[in-house]
Amino acid sequence: MKKIPIIMDCDPGHDDAIAIILACASDKIDVRGITTVGGNQTIEKTTNNALRVLRFIDKDIPVAKGANNPIRRELEIAESVHGDSGLDGPELPQPTQEALEISAFELMAQIIEKSDEKITLVPTGPLTNIAIFLLAYPHLKSKIERISLMGGAAIGGNWTAAAEFNILVDPEAADIVFKSGIPITMAGLDVTHKAKVYPEDIAKIKRQGGKVAVLVAELLEFFIRFHRDICGWDFAPLHDPCAIAWLINPDMFTSKKLNVMIDTDGEHTTGCTVTDFYGNNKQEANVDVLLDVDRFQFIDMLIEAVNKYN
Repeated sequence: MKKIPIIMDCDPGHDDAIAIILACASDKIDVRGITTVGGNQTIEKTTNNALRVLRFIDKDIPVAKGANNPIRRELEIAESVHGDSGLDGPELPQPTQEALEISAFELMAQIIEKSDEKITLVPTGPLTNIAIFLLAYPHLKSKIERISLMGGAAIGGNWTAAAEFNILVDPEAADIVFKSGIPITMAGLDVTHKAKVYPEDIAKIKRQGGKVAVLVAELLEFFIRFHRDICGWDFAPLHDPCAIAWLINPDMFTSKKLNVMIDTDGEHTTGCTVTDFYGNNKQEANVDVLLDVDRFQFIDMLIEAVNKYN
């Protein structure tokens, strides 16, 4: 079976860590590189977290550090969600691998330029690195198959009333990416809030018994405590793995091709992914917007993934 070659661009983050674990376990995905960005925590912490996860799952994948700050704004982090380290909760070993000396966008360019097949980009944090890459290497845009991202929301937000965190952190970068003409799949809050993980799902994952199963369960236990304490929910929405899960099994999702634009300077709507359901703005549909997911298949996919490491 031919694998989908990808570059993951992430800001680990509990759900980013699980997305890495899911991607590396799949026999349909070939992770060619991992780049990091400031988002859930600072760039030093998100890079360290990516390297810690790779050491834990014993994967040797090149990692490059990207932008700590958005294109024209101060970095806003999600310490209240992910803790001081960005991966509070489980114990993870310190990395033995180091990040490459080249930047994230240079690594992207190297991988894409050398590849005989088109590469899919999977950003699960702010889109700063992707935007810089597109601006710096416009001649390589044609070698990108698709961008499967976690970010945005067709309706509502989670960091403001109108904006999802990843897009809000760097809306200017998101604007560049969404206007790039590259095919985009958007796993926004519309679908990730339906990718619910309940305590009984976490218990089932932990019962699989391997060290990766236990790690994923502990990441989810931390995540569900936050959502219980802050939101009053009895579940945790698993955001970032949806961008990987769609690549593995798109039939598990319901989507609609729509026009999506980024608001970069609204008084109340900065960072909003303005989604046109009815064609009112007369613009071409540019994004496959994920709207629903088969939750039971999603949980089964996570369980299958953790068992690949046993």
